[in-house]
Amino acid sequence: MNELLNKTLVEIEESGIRKIANLANEIPDVVNLTVGQPDFPSPSYIKDAGIRAIQDEKHGYTTNNGLKELRELASEYVQNLYGLSYNPQDEVIVTVGASEALDLAFRTILSPGTEVILPAPSYPGYEPLIRLCNAVPVFVDTSNTGFKLTASLIEEHITEKTRCIVLPYPSNPTGTVLSKEEINEIGQLLKDKNIFIVSDEIYSELVYEDKHYSIAAYPGLKDKTIVINGVSKSHSMTGWRIGFTFAPPYITKQMHKLHSFNVVCATSISQFAAIEALKHGTNDEEVLAMKNEYNKRRDYVYKRLIDMGLQVAYPKGAFYIFPSIKKYGLSSEDFALKLLREAKVAATPGSAFTEYGEGYIRLSYASSMEELKKGLDRLEYYLSNFSSINI
Repeated sequence: MNELLNKTLVEIEESGIRKIANLANEIPDVVNLTVGQPDFPSPSYIKDAGIRAIQDEKHGYTTNNGLKELRELASEYVQNLYGLSYNPQDEVIVTVGASEALDLAFRTILSPGTEVILPAPSYPGYEPLIRLCNAVPVFVDTSNTGFKLTASLIEEHITEKTRCIVLPYPSNPTGTVLSKEEINEIGQLLKDKNIFIVSDEIYSELVYEDKHYSIAAYPGLKDKTIVINGVSKSHSMTGWRIGFTFAPPYITKQMHKLHSFNVVCATSISQFAAIEALKHGTNDEEVLAMKNEYNKRRDYVYKRLIDMGLQVAYPKGAFYIFPSIKKYGLSSEDFALKLLREAKVAATPGSAFTEYGEGYIRLSYASSMEELKKGLDRLEYYLSNFSSINI
């Protein structure tokens, strides 16, 4: 009966992130630096709001597009932070995490045979969703531009079939961010083109030196841009599964249909918790403390990797770093498997982030400083003995 299954789905491979992470779960005393899972608990006021929602019997269906108060707060959130103006009535949907938001976006705007331009290396969740729409991902090698999808690279890859550009910044896996000038150059290129933009901004509040700039703020682009955001990373609420789409009414209307048929609504209890999260905003003491700690960890990990002699770009956002392991002569998957089995450190092979990630590994610094130190000590020992280990 296997031949009767959805052929496109059958051909999609397991996530390279989960592959190593799952193996790591079977080995005792592993330092797991694979998954982007913050080690911080959700702030207490968020957990208390969830508990109150249960106790107050607020566990029924909400409106399909989410609680009105949450949509209003989400609109205020992106207005205050990024200067984006969205009507909570018909331009915002509360989704089951940013993952569902991406699925809604792609299924709404893509048709069979249309093309989607994405930077590579990139998050492995995009390609399967695009292929399941029978559309074509067009990966752009960004290794020579500091892992940035520039306006000139986009222009080189636009064809008559191009339907969408994906801007996933701050980047998973590289930690790259785009400056206001770089965003403006892309905006200038796309403003008169009939091409949608999906701007995945889930890490937007984890930018350390500067601030995040949204392509939707560029004049003339809001009407063809879908902004993806949520509270998973900014408020350490990954398992609560609350994301948002921000898009003009004609797009939101169609995404809303998919959303209502697919999940009916995001979890009610999580929505009440997210209301409390956004009421406190990102200037809350607990939220700022998390961001400051990520910043310290970023600098610590970067220095350690440089001291080990690894070539690595300095990440300016998210909580990932992407060192090159090309000089060791192994594929990134073989390197990661050996590192796991011989040093008990779990890292994600760069090949999980398209073929253009080959020769790199991704390390997440969302783990505690204690775990990072232990993992990097093991990595340093492993690299210093690499020749003898691999004889």
